[in-house]
Amino acid sequence: MVQVCLNGPRGATDGAGVPVSPEAMAESAALAVAAGATDVHVHPKTPCGHDTLSPRVIAPTLDAIRARVSVPVGVTTGAWAEPDPADRLERVRGWTVLPDHASVNWHEPGAEEIAAALIERGVGVEAGIWSGTDGAARFARSPLGPKVLRVLAEVTDTSPDTAEQSARTLLADLGPAFHRPVLLHGEDGSAWPTLRLAGRLGLATRIGMEDTLVLPDGRRAVSNAELVAEGMRVYGEARAGSSRFAP
Repeated sequence: MVQVCLNGPRGATDGAGVPVSPEAMAESAALAVAAGATDVHVHPKTPCGHDTLSPRVIAPTLDAIRARVSVPVGVTTGAWAEPDPADRLERVRGWTVLPDHASVNWHEPGAEEIAAALIERGVGVEAGIWSGTDGAARFARSPLGPKVLRVLAEVTDTSPDTAEQSARTLLADLGPAFHRPVLLHGEDGSAWPTLRLAGRLGLATRIGMEDTLVLPDGRRAVSNAELVAEGMRVYGEARAGSSRFAP
């Protein structure tokens, strides 16, 4: 599985290719799916471009994207979008249109309650486990672990030179991870090295303007579709190379 992450906390100042309106997100998602993405992760935004969990923004964003694609669509529940855990939980419980899945960063306050509320509502949970945090340890103790849709293993080390080792350390910290599927990805300088490693290991991954704005050769990407197309190529080459050396 290759997921496209359309925008993340980025906004219009990060480039014209970063979609911020529901219509732009829908168009970007459609082109990314046509390029090979099989899942969508998006950060719905207020008219001024800030991430939000507001039902009044979540609903039209999901409706717009689903009118253009037939693949699963997920959203963030990041604490930066609603810092107070109680308010964040209230927002999630107030959603009138539900995503197929939502990411929950396990190192953030209130993660267990958010995840439980999502599962209760029938929304799949991507357990966000970030390197450099205690997320893996918290997740290992969670009674919700066996119930999550998958683990979203995020390499926060942005150095391309050390990204692979950071990714391997994160995967080791996760251990069996309740035998849930793992989606491995990096950010900025670690995005492409981590995607290659995911290909070699046969893990799901993601690419898009949330994680990087550039192609492997350093050129600025013009769209999420371009990143996905290149990601599919790089992933396929890494997977094929791994298969050649398999016993």
